[in-house]
Amino acid sequence: MAGKYVIGLDFGTNSVRALLVEVKTGRELAMSVWNYAHGDHGVVLDARQPNLARQHPSDYLVGIEKTVRAVLREGARKQRGFSPVDVIGIGVDTTGSTPLPVDAQGQPLAFNKKFSSDPAALAWLWKDHTSHAEAAEITDVGLRIRPQFMAKIGGRYSSEWFWAKILKCARHSPRVFETAHTWVEIADWIPACLAGNLHPTGLRRGVCAAGHKAFFNPEWGGYGDRDFFSAIDPRLVRVWQSLPPVTYSNAQSAGGLCEAWAAKLGLPAGITIGIGAFDCHYGAIGAGVSSNVLVKIIGTSTCDIMVAPMNQDLSDIPGLCGIVPESVLPDYYGLEAGQSAVGDMFNWFVNKIQPGGAKKGSYESLTAEAEKLSPGSSGLLTLDWHNGNRTILVDQRLTGLTLGLTLASTPAEIYRSLIESTAFGARVIMERFEEYGVKVERVVNCGGIAAKNPLVMQIYADIMNRPIAISRSTQTCALGAAIGAAVAAGPSRGGYTDFASATKAMTAVQKKVFKPAPRSAALYNRLYGIYRRLHDAFGIAGQTADVSGIMKELLAIRDEVRK
Repeated sequence: MAGKYVIGLDFGTNSVRALLVEVKTGRELAMSVWNYAHGDHGVVLDARQPNLARQHPSDYLVGIEKTVRAVLREGARKQRGFSPVDVIGIGVDTTGSTPLPVDAQGQPLAFNKKFSSDPAALAWLWKDHTSHAEAAEITDVGLRIRPQFMAKIGGRYSSEWFWAKILKCARHSPRVFETAHTWVEIADWIPACLAGNLHPTGLRRGVCAAGHKAFFNPEWGGYGDRDFFSAIDPRLVRVWQSLPPVTYSNAQSAGGLCEAWAAKLGLPAGITIGIGAFDCHYGAIGAGVSSNVLVKIIGTSTCDIMVAPMNQDLSDIPGLCGIVPESVLPDYYGLEAGQSAVGDMFNWFVNKIQPGGAKKGSYESLTAEAEKLSPGSSGLLTLDWHNGNRTILVDQRLTGLTLGLTLASTPAEIYRSLIESTAFGARVIMERFEEYGVKVERVVNCGGIAAKNPLVMQIYADIMNRPIAISRSTQTCALGAAIGAAVAAGPSRGGYTDFASATKAMTAVQKKVFKPAPRSAALYNRLYGIYRRLHDAFGIAGQTADVSGIMKELLAIRDEVRK
């Protein structure tokens, strides 16, 4: 396999990046990033609708050409003898659920002049929460007539997901809804573009997006059933009828690179295009996921991924974003959870609140001051719901809260409390896995925050009370997508027979492991108990817990620590 390469394309919230990876070793030869051109940092917003977040599909296509050509140039500069003919495949990961309305030829309605100024014709980004009411309706109908559907997605449908967004469009943008032939996750649409296979009858949809967000399951023969969608809203039946009865795992191929894209990119036609999947699922592969390993992909939000063998009994787990056969690895269930805001919360505080101004309120200065603080010394406790709760409450109408503020509270204390809150939320998720028999023996974190901020990682280790390893790659999602392409290409083209051999060769963790500090872990355990009381009091209907003493408890811990 010497001298063979794969490209991973990672379509994020604000940009697309391409990663050129050596198949034999996982060495990352070149990387390129292109920021989306439309909207605010790539996201089309509407001041009248704060929950709206869309993307223009043309940004995906421009981004492919710019980043792939850039890594090919860089690869040739860095590696003597490298040639584009050495590339055997391209893998794609994207945000999700990010569905796109398309016409009968698979072309986005956003490319039609009639809809050029209509945000409903754009891709509905994962963080678009305009459909919270529709998600609640889907949940109500599902629990009433299809509880078996709901059990596989944690018992509650989210406004971040496929059908809620389509239903919102049907009710509030009927012109777009009626014109759309079908809706396609961008995780499926982008590989189809590269393969020249956009026609909805031939486009290959991945089990990752379909199973976790759209009610697909082999147990019921596809995407739910007619009566279920008719009970939600009869208009959804037409969309349901447009969806295929089968989906594909990421060990399979979406097709070969078509002639048109081969010419644009300077790559050989026919090389393997892997099945698309969500960033967190490929990120878990890029971090070397296996049984009893919790992989946390930490970015603007987080996704938590685990796998469990399909030949073992597995309980349904309330609050998860799905338990789906082979959504991460063949022969394993993929289990997804996560938090709706992590990096976005830090960005909000640093860039919007701007404590102390641009200089004193920078990430670097806040982190330096926050490092000097001891756990519990601020008397502050925060709920990490600034963009709703993804897991385990699955409620995007929940909002953030910082408790314990006084006239002496500092920006660094608030900043550290925000970090701590995301770690408390991570522990809630970990404990939910374990409560239902999925043991967490090891935690591997990845993403930009994991690589760049040791303070955040140490706080996570202390609060979760687990050693935290960091993925060797800083681009685990793109690396995982590249690994998927290497497996889909197979050994005959210089790839791998399976993911076990591919991840063994192409992934690793860094030498440094963040270990829990016993005193900090003990203090955080006390604070976590208070966090859970707040979490349940504000997040679970019908709770009667007395929270009147929490402020004084926080002050007592603060005074004890400061002594």
